[in-house]
Amino acid sequence: MSKRTRIFLGLLLMYVVGMSYVLHNVVTDLDPRYRESAEESLVETAQIMATLVELDARDGAIDPTRLEALFKASYSRSFDAQIFSVHKTKVELRAYVTDRMGTVLYDSTGVATGQDFSEWRDVVRALRGEYGARSTRDIANDPNSAVMYVAAPVHATPSGEIIGVVSVGKPVQSFGQFVAAARERTISVGIISGLAVLVLAVIVSVWLVRPFGLITDYARFIKAQKGFYPTKLLRHGWAMLRVAYDEMRDAIAGRNYVADYVQTLTHEVKSPLSAIRGAAELLQEPMEEAQRQRFIGNIQRETHRIQEMVDRMMELTALETRRVLESTQPVALLPLLQDLAHTADGVAALRNIHITVHTDTDATVEADPFLLRRAVSNLLDNALDFSPEGGTVELAITHKGRWACITVRDQGPGIPAYAQDKVFEKFYSLARPHSKKKSTGLGLSFVKEIASLHRGKVELSNRPGAEGSGACAVLWLPKSSD
Repeated sequence: MSKRTRIFLGLLLMYVVGMSYVLHNVVTDLDPRYRESAEESLVETAQIMATLVELDARDGAIDPTRLEALFKASYSRSFDAQIFSVHKTKVELRAYVTDRMGTVLYDSTGVATGQDFSEWRDVVRALRGEYGARSTRDIANDPNSAVMYVAAPVHATPSGEIIGVVSVGKPVQSFGQFVAAARERTISVGIISGLAVLVLAVIVSVWLVRPFGLITDYARFIKAQKGFYPTKLLRHGWAMLRVAYDEMRDAIAGRNYVADYVQTLTHEVKSPLSAIRGAAELLQEPMEEAQRQRFIGNIQRETHRIQEMVDRMMELTALETRRVLESTQPVALLPLLQDLAHTADGVAALRNIHITVHTDTDATVEADPFLLRRAVSNLLDNALDFSPEGGTVELAITHKGRWACITVRDQGPGIPAYAQDKVFEKFYSLARPHSKKKSTGLGLSFVKEIASLHRGKVELSNRPGAEGSGACAVLWLPKSSD
């Protein structure tokens, strides 16, 4: 995984964690807020019922008869109320009345009449003229059976003495339905909003990176087609969107690979520059002509090495900035391999290396002929560089489902274990067995970029068998379907 991908994923993770934290706080805060709202309503209801009871009190004695008739009639009422997503068909409010000693005179549920409630928090505080409330479970082990109670004192008229308490209760489950519905809506809206912000960030980032590039490129691609191929058009459009995503990721993450290139290139150039400087300083001293020519040759060789490195670097950079292949055409792989083998025969003959082409059937792919040739040529050059004197390099075409695979095998020393994860890194190179020299280390990176542009991939591994049996490079390309 590249550094810029890790940075982008890190920023994305921070966004997801931040959104999750905010959403979690909002969701967990719903229940307390609904409880507060329900408690506020119970306070008013308790005060109204206490006033009603006060109207019926005589000589300091409470008469709950009218309250009892009220609840009996309310519980028997039939109604149908659709409150948003909650369907309500019965009265769930409950109440009880106690005397000044805390003994229950009336309980709307018919359960607690005659019991001593003087120790309950709502009753004891209301009897002292304070605000009294509590939440108690009807069933000890069932949190869903909790009931919220709010009490109000009953005053004697006209003395104002507290002669009892009216406590009004509401099952938590009755408004818990609203909490559950609100929680579901909040989570769904939060997720949708988060995704919408993320999509908006993608759109804005793509717009900031290149406002009309996608449309222009796609229009140019459509005009270049000789016929109408819906599959190809959709595939190309998807590829362009994928590249736009990469550009957005780079814009968010801060595309710092240029700085990495400069740092690595500086490190790679330092060695040949030191050799050139050393040779130039020695040439200022008197020496034999043969020795002078040797140092001049060193300078020319190292200069050529720097030039090759810079040229390859510019090619690779230009390749990485391409969004998609602007023009492709059907390319038959067998003639391509045969032509490359014939072209490389001269170089191979210098070390008595044989190049063979094996295939049962040809395959055709949609490709940029020039880039595809460069990719296979790089793999072939790599195989020749690592092949022993008198060895054989095999080129082959195999078919694996919708993929056509170009295979390049050599009989060299293979890839050391420590290098297997680094072979596609820029500037990484292994010394050639015959010359003990390294290349620019950009060839395989070049091949990887070309494979990606063609919606394929490239793999490099050791051939199965004993250690040192050679390496095998495989270039995977989707077969032409039109």
